[in-house]
Amino acid sequence: MITYIIIAVTVLVSWRCFNRPELLNKLALIPFRVVHNNEWYRLLSHGFVHADTTHLLVNMFTFWSFGTYLETLFERVGFPVWAYPILYFGGMIAASLYDVIKRRNDPYFVSVGASGAVSAVLFSSIFFDPWSKILLFAVIPIPGIVFGVLYLIYCQYMDKRAKDRINHNAHFYGAVFGFIFPLFLNPSLIYVFLSHF
Repeated sequence: MITYIIIAVTVLVSWRCFNRPELLNKLALIPFRVVHNNEWYRLLSHGFVHADTTHLLVNMFTFWSFGTYLETLFERVGFPVWAYPILYFGGMIAASLYDVIKRRNDPYFVSVGASGAVSAVLFSSIFFDPWSKILLFAVIPIPGIVFGVLYLIYCQYMDKRAKDRINHNAHFYGAVFGFIFPLFLNPSLIYVFLSHF
């Protein structure tokens, strides 16, 4: 249920921003404004805004695919009801902190999208079921743990190249946060993860 609420709000806000650049600019992650104007709300608001329809659809489809499974799993293992939203929004914040620190004096750096939060959800699901299949390039089924390692390497490689407009750091740090998040709730879950190997 929480997954569907987040998707609905994100689609609505993103859709409103598509033709209102002033609203997008008010919600986007702009580290310069976060630090110098104390606009800390941007650590969360940027996750409700997307660059275009494709960006929005890819993020929300991925979130729906793994979020509905993970939300049910969290209930089944007895996590408190607040755990799942904390994973999502905590992933969003964790994904932003690197840029807030590194880009705090760059007034031109702008980042939007829920990719960091979605990566957190995806990697939390990998933690619980590392051998479940994930479709690489939407067609090649590979084990989640293999996908996860390749994804992290790819994020770091692409960040070094810096040739596109994708915030690969957000993907990387959101993913790392999501993977370790279950251990914050119950450190003994490390044995559940290791039991898969």
